[in-house]
Amino acid sequence: MVALHWKIGICALALAVVLRPAPARAETERAGSEPSVSAKAAAVVNADDGAVLYAKNERQHLAIASTTKIMTALLTLEAARDENRAVTISAEMIRVEGSSMGLRAGDRLTLRDLAAGMLSVSGNDAANAAALAVAGTQQAFADKMNAKAAALGLKDTHFVTPSGLDDGAHYSCAYDMAQLACAAMKNADFAEIAGKKALRVRFLSPAVTRTFPNHNKLLSQYAGCNGVKTGFTDKAGRCLVSSAERNGVRVIAVTLNDPDDWRDHKALLDYGFSKLTGRAFDDSSFRLSLPVAGGAAQSVAVRGSDGGSRVLRTEEAQGLVRTVELPQFVYAPVEEGQALGCVRYTAGGVTVAQTELTAAGNVPRFVQKNWLQKLWEGIRRLFSRR
Repeated sequence: MVALHWKIGICALALAVVLRPAPARAETERAGSEPSVSAKAAAVVNADDGAVLYAKNERQHLAIASTTKIMTALLTLEAARDENRAVTISAEMIRVEGSSMGLRAGDRLTLRDLAAGMLSVSGNDAANAAALAVAGTQQAFADKMNAKAAALGLKDTHFVTPSGLDDGAHYSCAYDMAQLACAAMKNADFAEIAGKKALRVRFLSPAVTRTFPNHNKLLSQYAGCNGVKTGFTDKAGRCLVSSAERNGVRVIAVTLNDPDDWRDHKALLDYGFSKLTGRAFDDSSFRLSLPVAGGAAQSVAVRGSDGGSRVLRTEEAQGLVRTVELPQFVYAPVEEGQALGCVRYTAGGVTVAQTELTAAGNVPRFVQKNWLQKLWEGIRRLFSRR
């Protein structure tokens, strides 16, 4: 339905159109109800803004095992961005139990490759080595971890170890881990590493290249999966943080202490995708002529713009209203590219996106010539004919 009205107060021309969404995918139509999961705590969020789509005991403090390495790898890669320096592995760095990438004292490899080792085969040795290389001591690195957590607004998280080995003071919650994953996946190096089914790590000394499989089975089992991290200890149980992208929509799921995490994550990710819709806001083909007062021309062409894409909740996309906002006229002069109005998209009265409408050309002021200017132009025309 199209409704034409003038906006009171701003004298704006408005054209309202309710947009009809494309039919949903078949799997989305089947995924209406909330999933039932066996996890002690869980969360599903929109990866773009961290908005919660599903939650179960999401603020409960729990052990998080090797999903801790999301933070460790993020800090390691941030340090490597400034200088991806080589690290010589010491005996202290590998003095840690649990999963390992097989580091030995005397090995040399870069910070980025240590991050690869901790995100693929969940190397506790890689996490410990990176912590000591970046901060000097485990305590100093834990301080960095907690400072980063505070900066990200993770209020129910406290880190003690870089690897996630059990410690009574080392904990997080499903909500915070989802927010941490959102931040980590915005780091291009982290996302590249976390999304690979296998990683090749080049050792500087000895000069060898080793391939490490990624423990995240969802990378092979779930279409669109691109991360993030597995974890397990006797205290924490099975922990999993996953990320997937389809049609421009990105979803992150977290389960803590979940004996059936692979199945649960498929259901959680499906549910997340059923709640979100990617929507393009492209008004670049928009054309209109707008009256100009006091100009050398009576009107100016108006052109639209491409506002890119956004991810909306499905119910927002279904009730989306498009309104073109322009004044009745503009005063000269008008310069090409000058902002004249916008196309506003609202859902439930709230603006979710807008694109800019600009002038497609120049319109100078109309200047009334006096009698002397007219006389001079007449003389010039007279002599120009001879």
